Amino acid sequence: QVQLVESGGGLVQAGGSLRLSCAASGRTFSSSAMGWFRQAPGKEREFVAAISWSGKRTYSADSVKGRFTISRDSVKNTVYLEMNSLKPEDTAVYYCATDRSMRIDYSGENYYRPSLYDYWGQGTQVTVSS
Repeated sequence: QVQLVESGGGLVQAGGSLRLSCAASGRTFSSSAMGWFRQAPGKEREFVAAISWSGKRTYSADSVKGRFTISRDSVKNTVYLEMNSLKPEDTAVYYCATDRSMRIDYSGENYYRPSLYDYWGQGTQVTVSS
């Protein structure tokens, strides 16, 4: 059974940092695209960041550019989201997701779409206090 488990969320003051991890099990995701999305109360789920299967290309939402960094460790089957200079508006449940296809380089805009991703984690809460 495919499973994605996020960890690393918590409560942090504005300006602080957190590092989210997403561990995959049930199959190897080292050849699949992976992404992070978030959903704040009363809002739709939104794209945060994504990384191509090779790790050579990354994509970030404008709202987090320069502050958040996505990376992956294919040996550990894990993707990370390093979040710096956190703001109260970053408060949300953060979800990781992955694609069931392998070794496919999509055009950039596809990584932003939730429909690209077939497997989702349960989410981890990030709360940034002002």
